[in-house]
Amino acid sequence: MKIVHIITRLILGGAQENTLITCKLLAQRGRNVTLITGPALGPEGELFNQAKDQGYKIVVVDKLKRAINPLDDIPAYHEIKKIIKQINPDIVHTHSAKAGILGRLAAFNLRNTHNAMRNTKIVHGIHGLSFHPYQSQWLNKLYIAIEKYTGKKTDFFISVADAMTSQSLAAGIGKPEQYVTAYSAIEEDAYLKPFPEEQKIQFRQKYGISEDKVVIVKIARLFMLKGHDYVIESAKTLSKQFDNCVWLFVGNGNLSDTYKQQVKELGLEDRIIFTGLLPTSKIPLAIASSNILVHCSLREGLARTLPQAMLGGIPAISFDVDGAREVVNKNTGRLIEPKNIDQLIKACAELIEDENLRKQLGEQGRESVTTKFAPNTMVDTIEKVYNKLLD
Repeated sequence: MKIVHIITRLILGGAQENTLITCKLLAQRGRNVTLITGPALGPEGELFNQAKDQGYKIVVVDKLKRAINPLDDIPAYHEIKKIIKQINPDIVHTHSAKAGILGRLAAFNLRNTHNAMRNTKIVHGIHGLSFHPYQSQWLNKLYIAIEKYTGKKTDFFISVADAMTSQSLAAGIGKPEQYVTAYSAIEEDAYLKPFPEEQKIQFRQKYGISEDKVVIVKIARLFMLKGHDYVIESAKTLSKQFDNCVWLFVGNGNLSDTYKQQVKELGLEDRIIFTGLLPTSKIPLAIASSNILVHCSLREGLARTLPQAMLGGIPAISFDVDGAREVVNKNTGRLIEPKNIDQLIKACAELIEDENLRKQLGEQGRESVTTKFAPNTMVDTIEKVYNKLLD
């Protein structure tokens, strides 16, 4: 089986990690896999080097970029089409908005014009949706129209959460029988293994955090709609109520300076600590060295940081958006209304005060996600889709 995966860019992100795990496991299972990607541009950090020497081929299309620009997009489309034609794959599996549109159009047009590719099947992975309530209505209408158009050229959709399927179908994209959910896999061993106490103490010491502090960690790009401003707002109250808690912001992005200035003006520099960009290999230790994960993003497919926290044995507090409720509940953490600062403060206060509750929720969370987010679980589902289409 020859498979082509296409993604816009290999930055640090859930869709990218998902795609790399998929390609690696498919290659290990004897599949002939090629990954087409654009350059890893942006302040978020890159995953390109992690993709090397994993048993599959990588092809970089320089014009494949996230921003909409016909001067880049048209050449990128033709280059992708050329590569797909040369490979003549059984499956073309696209990820992310830009690569999803260009890749599916290229594969569909080749299938209609080249006899050798008439049996090629087209799959699209839905990690998040381009349309959402936090942008203009006309832009949403445009994106939905594009997704409906490319959806008609798609044989199957693989969603990272049931919520993504529901929202896509509600927008008129595809049919129910064309969808399946495959939760976005996590390399679990790094989270499940216990870290020595000394290692966790050293991690905290690096950021000036003593052993007796309750650490509330947020792992996300410092970017719009990721919700750092809600966490900062809650910290204004919680920092006065509790002397023993600190916040750890893990990540980088174009709002980094804005948030640092905001924290400085509030006099919370010793309570809200910015780690900057951490490599993915350090995220398990960051979670193991923390006590609570808070995630206040306003839009996600299903944030990987939620099951990552649970695998690491700590409870998660999340806004009730998209697929969050598929992992966060009263047994694994606290699910709260989006933008509700009072609920956020209450949930954090409850877990700051009660160490036993944190441990109980952490243990239950770990048990609930271990199999669901295992790499083999995800790739088994993906392979079933491929085999079903080709049969």
